[in-house]
Amino acid sequence: MDVSLAALGSPLSGADLLGLFAHFLVLSLLAVGGVITTAPGMHRYVAVEHAWISDAQFTASIAIAQAAPGPNVLFVAVIGWNVAGPLGALATMSGILIPSTALSLFASRWGAARRETRGMRAFTTGMTPITIGLLVATGWILAQPYLSEGSHFAGALALIVASIVAMVRTRVSPMWLVGLGAVVGGLGWV
Repeated sequence: MDVSLAALGSPLSGADLLGLFAHFLVLSLLAVGGVITTAPGMHRYVAVEHAWISDAQFTASIAIAQAAPGPNVLFVAVIGWNVAGPLGALATMSGILIPSTALSLFASRWGAARRETRGMRAFTTGMTPITIGLLVATGWILAQPYLSEGSHFAGALALIVASIVAMVRTRVSPMWLVGLGAVVGGLGWV
């Protein structure tokens, strides 16, 4: 089995890859506040206990992934890649993503089956203003460069108002509004 793993670019044995996967599986369940909070546990396992990568490689893995566009969790794939190539990236990402994905699916199905109960209605009613407030705050921060620049102010404000009206008055998917914003920005109107 190790011969086929070596042919796939992994310097680790099947047992080591399984251990890597299992360790990241456990870390996923501890990742309250985001997966970056489990970086010390990752470092201990891959750099200290097994010495598969150095401290500098571990730090560089996080720095490279954080500098790249995309989800914050990408550093897990970079660490896995540096440890064992493509199979390492697969092991670490699968380990991190499977528990959280399963938990999310379970919670959403559980909530959907109980959406008419008093507790679920109270929960969703309470979460609505928080969610809206966070979205408005994020939108405000993202719009600041355009609202503070005189040449883009009118277009940016019009796009913001149109988006708010569309979200409040229609059931149009927000993805269409994101696409509209991309087209307007691409054409240089904002």
